[in-house]
Amino acid sequence: MKQTIIKTPLGSTKIIGDENGIAAITVLDDEVKPSDEIPTELTEAVEQLNAYFKGNLEQFNFKTNLKGTDFQKRVWKALLEIPYGKTTSYLELSKTLGDVKAIRAVAAANGKNPLWIVVPCHRVIGSDGSLTGYAGGLWRKKWLLEHETPPIQQSLF
Repeated sequence: MKQTIIKTPLGSTKIIGDENGIAAITVLDDEVKPSDEIPTELTEAVEQLNAYFKGNLEQFNFKTNLKGTDFQKRVWKALLEIPYGKTTSYLELSKTLGDVKAIRAVAAANGKNPLWIVVPCHRVIGSDGSLTGYAGGLWRKKWLLEHETPPIQQSLF
């Protein structure tokens, strides 16, 4: 597996992958010097993440290589169905997956998401609209949601 570190508005971000696809994207708690070189296998992911943060990309399409249980993969696939700029609740996600009682398991799978931002776990909120747990920190979740839903400029006339 190859890796690179890039700088994003939310901190240093590590990208890990190989010719089979991107396996992990994580935001780091500490600032780390960005990598001098980006391995060829990671270039597309870096370019798309940079475009996302500039507001020029809403959906990622680079090759991924997700590792997890079948249930986790079902949850992550469901997360990919949440449109850019929209949110859903853990309860709604559980219903989508066919078992309203699986809410805790869905939340746990959400928390194990290996592809920060790309598999948009930040778009899942509490049923009451509250920002709930987020591995990268609630301030990052808030930033991402605001980034995806900028305020609408009201017409003056």
